[in-house]
Amino acid sequence: MAQSQPPKHARALAIHAVQPQMTGALVLTSPAVGADGRIDPLYSADLDNLSPPLAWTRVLEAESFALIVEDPDAPGDEPFVHWMIWDIPGTATELHRGVMEGPYPQSPVGPVQGKNGHGHHAWFGPRPPAGHGLHRYHFQLFALGKRLGMGPNTALPDLLNALKANTIACGELVGTFETKDPADLSPPRTFAGHDAGRGGLDDDDVDRHAAHDGDGVVRP
Repeated sequence: MAQSQPPKHARALAIHAVQPQMTGALVLTSPAVGADGRIDPLYSADLDNLSPPLAWTRVLEAESFALIVEDPDAPGDEPFVHWMIWDIPGTATELHRGVMEGPYPQSPVGPVQGKNGHGHHAWFGPRPPAGHGLHRYHFQLFALGKRLGMGPNTALPDLLNALKANTIACGELVGTFETKDPADLSPPRTFAGHDAGRGGLDDDDVDRHAAHDGDGVVRP
């Protein structure tokens, strides 16, 4: 039987380890996250696997921004890292949809993209195990007082140490995603199934309605 909820692990996210100089100064939003909190499947690893568009409030003191996306509900000892990108220009207030793969994406100019949990310099979209319940994806944005200048193979603990020392403000957006257990999915409806039990179709009925007599009464 499929679980309705995954186990909620008491594992620290990056944002919990950082003490910003300012609180409440950075608000992060995305049209990829619906009013119900669900992430559009377009951005999942099972479909187009595009990085979602993100927008945030301006922080005048920021010289750069860093973003970390983690899933604390994933199997394993640590939250799964779906995205790490830093040295986003301090004048930026958004990331467009579909940031290209690679350590140094050309658009926007300037950022460095770290490795996700699968070892690629890219966004990796939600794809929790089937039947594992609803997973939470924490988009954690940090406004920094400097460019970090760290290489694309920087590990999360090293990035986190830099964030601890340089974060002016931070904000978080949480989206959810669930992969349904195939056993819980209803078979797709078909026209053949819809017509089953309505009786045969008259060969001379141009509208292909259920069989009926001369008075228009449907026959079994």
